[in-house]
Amino acid sequence: MILNHIWGLFAHPVDEWKAIDQRHESIRFALGHILIVALLPCAAAYYASVHLGWSVGTGYATFLTESSALVMAIAMYAAMIVGTFALAYLVHWMAKTFGAEPTFTQSLELAAYTATPVMLSGIAALYPELWFITMAFLAGVAYSVYLLYAGVPILMHIPEERGFIYASSVVTAGLIMMVILMVTCAIIWTNGFGPEYM
Repeated sequence: MILNHIWGLFAHPVDEWKAIDQRHESIRFALGHILIVALLPCAAAYYASVHLGWSVGTGYATFLTESSALVMAIAMYAAMIVGTFALAYLVHWMAKTFGAEPTFTQSLELAAYTATPVMLSGIAALYPELWFITMAFLAGVAYSVYLLYAGVPILMHIPEERGFIYASSVVTAGLIMMVILMVTCAIIWTNGFGPEYM
């Protein structure tokens, strides 16, 4: 099954990274994982913005039109997939600097499984309170960073000292990508392509 590593990454991450390293699946397998896991927060955000409404502390719920919410959910889905592939490319590109020689499939596995907690934290949108979603997202980011630090030495076959520096470089690159995505969204929204409210 495509999602068979998720439980292991939460229950016993180091052992699961070793299991992933022992039997690398195809790029199709990693892509299937990304496509399914990225769909969950998008569906949750769509449902919450159309049917539950968002509350930002004012007490009044804000709703989006169905068409606007659908466009935003599709854009969110595409951004998560492109972001995961960009992270995999960065992992692959930086590997030689740290003495690793992974295949692109290994890099994609690292990026996909590391991004899983962040993506799954998006399910918190089903309780559309800003403070709750923020806390869930921060917990997802923290666990993703932990998975990255635990997984780099195992999947890249490098010592832990070099793995720590390698993982730190990947975290920095990931944060820069996140800031670029946020700035791009802000520019798009301020130029008239923002959501339509009910």
